Amino acid sequence: MQNGKGLGAENWEREMTISDEMRVRLQAAFAPKTLKIEDDSASHAGHAGNPGGAGETHFNVMIRSEAFAGQSRVARHRMVHKALGDLVPRIHALALDLDV
Repeated sequence: MQNGKGLGAENWEREMTISDEMRVRLQAAFAPKTLKIEDDSASHAGHAGNPGGAGETHFNVMIRSEAFAGQSRVARHRMVHKALGDLVPRIHALALDLDV
């Protein structure tokens, strides 16, 4: 136990960053050959979506996965948004580079 918190799943989920949770969900959904998540929030401190400069708000994500084979660009983006689910409203900007 650290700081009075156990290591149970409920505590782990509370401590995961948005980028950590994105990684878990995208790995599970796409079994990617390549997955890169760049948190670019600091570059946007003071801008809309990150006015206080705190938090994770702006991301660049690159995924290479066979799951995208035969899918249009729009369909690939929809697949990622579906996989991220309830994280999407917490993200101000999400740049996606998706390919097979």
